[in-house]
Amino acid sequence: MLTTVVGSYPSPPQEPSSFLSRISSLLASYDSYQAAVEFAVREQIKAGVNIISTGQVRGDMVEIFARDITGMVWEDGTSKIKGRILPINYSIGAEDIKIALKTAKNISEDFKTGSTVLHGGEFREDARGVKGIITGPTTLVLSSRMEGFYTLEKRDKAIIDMAQALNREAKYLENAGAAMIQFDEPFLSTGMADIKTAYKAIKITQNGLKIPLAMHVCGDVRQVFGELLKFPVDIIDCEFAGIEKNLEILQSTDLGGKKIGFGCVDTKTERVESPEEIRTLIEKGVEIIGAENMIVDPDCGMRMLPAEAAYQKLKNMTEAAGWLS
Repeated sequence: MLTTVVGSYPSPPQEPSSFLSRISSLLASYDSYQAAVEFAVREQIKAGVNIISTGQVRGDMVEIFARDITGMVWEDGTSKIKGRILPINYSIGAEDIKIALKTAKNISEDFKTGSTVLHGGEFREDARGVKGIITGPTTLVLSSRMEGFYTLEKRDKAIIDMAQALNREAKYLENAGAAMIQFDEPFLSTGMADIKTAYKAIKITQNGLKIPLAMHVCGDVRQVFGELLKFPVDIIDCEFAGIEKNLEILQSTDLGGKKIGFGCVDTKTERVESPEEIRTLIEKGVEIIGAENMIVDPDCGMRMLPAEAAYQKLKNMTEAAGWLS
């Protein structure tokens, strides 16, 4: 049973510590987030996660994109749309994908030579790729203030334009080596989104991609799950630990060939679930839809958790999934 993460991981930017990094800082070429990506990757691999992420260390899920996409700005902690949304001619996340892949490769090589030394164990050698994370077009627009070009009445036009811009970013991530792309669309469970427009936008965003695609929708999805299964992605990822009543939607449901990203640890609490507790929840999913239709992950991103709790939750999750393999 494959394990993954939803995306973010608690890994703050690192100040320069080595002589070379301090020189780079003086030359304004030091990237304080590179070490943060490397830390997030090392922790996920150490915990035994198969499909890892970059940790989304450069900001929250809206900020990362609002700072760069043409037509958007990030001001005073708020995403604003002030002009027409257009694709950009560079990638927001491709370099972090490359850093993550290089870090994972170095860890694998160290593992093979026996030079990897850790407190409390060794790295597992079963990482299978890096997931590219893109906040979905509907969520980005509904999270933003409209202050120019678009009106609230023409918000659907902004969502479609956003989809065009994100399609280019998705292709950048695929070309950088991402093994999978995940679109984060938490607004689809809130009742605020127009599902038909959201579907059209995801169809545009995924156009031309050749790698597996996932869509993460947290919250209570019981009212929209049937519609989510129609979206042109391979995996629908939902939370089942914090909202266990979501299990109801899996009963007597034709998945239509899709897999379910099965959130099985609660990322809204610092309490660390035991492997036995996690295994019990996973087994409920297995009884309903079968292990072959599940990919195990946390409920949501982990950036708000203490690093110790995030790591232990992942470690216990992979241990529980391992029992069922």
